[in-house]
Amino acid sequence: MRPMGILGVLIGAALVVSVPAPATALDAALKEKLATSTYVYISSQRKDGSFGKPAEIWFMYDQDAVWVGTPPTSWRVKRLKAGRRAAKIAVGSSDGPSFAAVGSVVQDPKVLDRMFEVYARKYPDRWPGYEQRFRDGMKDGSRVLVRYVPVGTPITSPTAHATPGLATPPPNASD
Repeated sequence: MRPMGILGVLIGAALVVSVPAPATALDAALKEKLATSTYVYISSQRKDGSFGKPAEIWFMYDQDAVWVGTPPTSWRVKRLKAGRRAAKIAVGSSDGPSFAAVGSVVQDPKVLDRMFEVYARKYPDRWPGYEQRFRDGMKDGSRVLVRYVPVGTPITSPTAHATPGLATPPPNASD
């Protein structure tokens, strides 16, 4: 067998790397649902390509993205750091309308300020008890800001595939 050389290795690596689909605008009904829902349910991608159990979380929909503040020890962040950026986001309930997204951990103080303002209005009964933990956590690293940008086409049912390569989780699958 002949050595491939650096060019062969680079070409081979380029064929293996998958690139997420470009960002997709959500339809008006889904945007309205994001504007009025209290929670989203995020399923992050496991090593085997399936998705984990949907986790209910507070969120802000802003700049055509879903933003959450979460501990870096959460599965969603661990998976992002491991390079598994694909997610399924259900809106309003775990079996509500959903879409495929690509996540990333970001640092953006202006978005954080807006998110805290939104949380104060959206979660008026619970935010006062969590506000200081969120603010301190974002400063000391015990919380991180995650942005999810829609990709592909909206998922119309819990078992539909939205984007090639994004698998639907099998029932009772574990990490």
